[in-house]
Amino acid sequence: MSRFDRRDFHRAAAAGAASAALGSGAALTPAIVRAQPKKLRIGVLLPRSGVLAKLGQSCQMGADIAPALLSEIYGVEVELMNVDFESKVDEARARAEKLVAEGAQVLVGPFDSGAAAAIAQVAEQRKVPFVINVAAAPQITKQGYRYTFRNFPTAGDLVMNGLALCRDLFQATGTAPRKAVLMHVNDTFGLATRRAIDAIFPKLDFLPFRIVETISYDLAARDLSVEVSKAKASGAEIVLLVCRLNDAIMLVREMIKQRFTPQGIISPGSPGMYEAAFYTSLGKYSEYCISNVPWFDPKSPLTALVDRQMKKQFPGEELVFHALNVGFTFEAMMTAADAFRRAGTADGPTLAEAIRRTDISQRVMLGGPIRFDAEGQNTAIASACIQNRNVRPTVVLPKASAEAAPVFPMPPWNQRT
Repeated sequence: MSRFDRRDFHRAAAAGAASAALGSGAALTPAIVRAQPKKLRIGVLLPRSGVLAKLGQSCQMGADIAPALLSEIYGVEVELMNVDFESKVDEARARAEKLVAEGAQVLVGPFDSGAAAAIAQVAEQRKVPFVINVAAAPQITKQGYRYTFRNFPTAGDLVMNGLALCRDLFQATGTAPRKAVLMHVNDTFGLATRRAIDAIFPKLDFLPFRIVETISYDLAARDLSVEVSKAKASGAEIVLLVCRLNDAIMLVREMIKQRFTPQGIISPGSPGMYEAAFYTSLGKYSEYCISNVPWFDPKSPLTALVDRQMKKQFPGEELVFHALNVGFTFEAMMTAADAFRRAGTADGPTLAEAIRRTDISQRVMLGGPIRFDAEGQNTAIASACIQNRNVRPTVVLPKASAEAAPVFPMPPWNQRT
């Protein structure tokens, strides 16, 4: 990472926005104007226990580093009101209600589509803005809500981007697998992604394979031997995997046990295989798995600041192992703080309208500026092909951003060293 301090960031951001009209609320980037210090109370809802615990804990770091950075960038004081909804949708709704009753002025979270749908209802009823960090089910922003905003792709966008990267992968490696098996978790996110694949895949003419079987499984399953046996029997050359973390680990272990070595395990847009716990749990067997997902921009000045704050507050962690979780959680916090600075108030309707006018070009994640359409959706988020190499997530596509060339097919399990 090149040397880049906060003073450099302020100068770059201010220079990039020199022609913007400061009072318009448009084309704003971090650090243009220093407001008087103010406090914004943000209720952070994440699954820090239960089946999604590791993912929620990873996202929490993105929230924890935010107050110091947002104070420096915007002059806004942020108070975190952290709650754990225990990976339970009913708890997410109840905890959101409690946070609002206790004075939360914005809600951020929750790394789960089912929970996001429940929290969105609370936000709408209580007229409190809700900024989603990670949740992909399309229906969340299709309800006509005025207080819900999502800076994360829908399942359809994830799938389209993910399958396009599959094409690029096969072209780059001169391969053409003919048969795939789709394995997916059956929670709200997994089902939304399957529906997106079912709708999009038949319309694509640039992929060499067909999906010969679709296998769903429960997020809390303790044994996936039957599902892996079905996948092996299908004769598929690649596994398209829509997963979380614990189930991804379990599936790989079962594949090794059953000596099922596909040419590749590819996620068209889900978490799990790039998480730190995936590497520590599987070691060399985590290698060569591929996740086509949104990713952080290593060349962004804001990424440099986030990386340094991570090292300061969490010296035992590396941003690269938490890139999606920390990046999108921090951007959700930044979106709320930017709107609060412009609005000059935490009044719910006024703050929601300020969020709707968001236009942030300096960001952590790859893609265009953070802007929201009439449904509260940011549609300008890019994906990258992330392959596990040397026990860390590595960008292999697109070529312009690649840190290494992709390896496909992956080496068999019994040839790992």
